[in-house]
Amino acid sequence: MPEVQFGGKTFTVDEDGFIDSYANWSQEWVQYVKTQEGIEELNDEHKMLIKVLREYYEKNGIAPMVRVLSKVTGFKLKHIYELFPSGPGKGACKMAGLPKPTGCV
Repeated sequence: MPEVQFGGKTFTVDEDGFIDSYANWSQEWVQYVKTQEGIEELNDEHKMLIKVLREYYEKNGIAPMVRVLSKVTGFKLKHIYELFPSGPGKGACKMAGLPKPTGCV
């Protein structure tokens, strides 16, 4: 598996750039994905979305579907794309340290 280095840490990633293990998630990973996403600064909405994704994954073992994510956060899909330009699956789930979603996030 490929590796990326950022913030003094080395992360093993899959072919799509998702971290190899949920347990390896860290703030350095968040900062790395932030740069990859082209996000200037993480605001409270970014942080809330990451927290919701991580809590849902810990409870259910999968990423939530988009409509569930929208319902829990109160964010419309358009706003989630404004926060994470590559979308809830590729950007938000990646930043939250979740595995690549298999279905519609």
